[in-house]
Amino acid sequence: MLNKQFQDEIKPKLKKKLGVKNSLAVPQVEKVIVNMRVTDAKENKKAIEEPMSDLAKITGQKPRICRAKRAISSFSLSQGDPIGLKITLRKKKMYDFLERIFKLVLPRVKDFRGLSADQFDDFGNYNFTLEDQSVFPEINVDKIEKTRPLQITVVTSTDSNEEARELLMSLGLPFTKEED
Repeated sequence: MLNKQFQDEIKPKLKKKLGVKNSLAVPQVEKVIVNMRVTDAKENKKAIEEPMSDLAKITGQKPRICRAKRAISSFSLSQGDPIGLKITLRKKKMYDFLERIFKLVLPRVKDFRGLSADQFDDFGNYNFTLEDQSVFPEINVDKIEKTRPLQITVVTSTDSNEEARELLMSLGLPFTKEED
């Protein structure tokens, strides 16, 4: 639904607002990357199954296990140990996930006043963290053994932070109000 709304309403408004002549040059979301760190998976190999199923429920796609590239003795980490989960969402699943985040999940966060506009990198991508996975309606709170933060990256097609901010605001991302 957000995809159709973007194509029909948001894209023409952005084209006019940004002064872009070609409609293919209008910034858009290319992909959404969702990461979850699983630090206790190196001691207990079964500890990765619960967060894996939670992340699959949240995104509708099976996560990929990220493993350590090299051994780090100060962290007692061996090469190949599982350290996290990662999912890359594109097209319809990406827009469905963004719509759920903007309309269902963020309003459920306790004391939520909006996301900071300072979390853009210099390439037009936006990063934010949800402190635990229980804010998603798909997750049964009683079955959570350990709360884990989700790191979400929204990758856009523009290199400008201002254009990316306009895009995300028009899609419905709630930013905090700037106080002067």
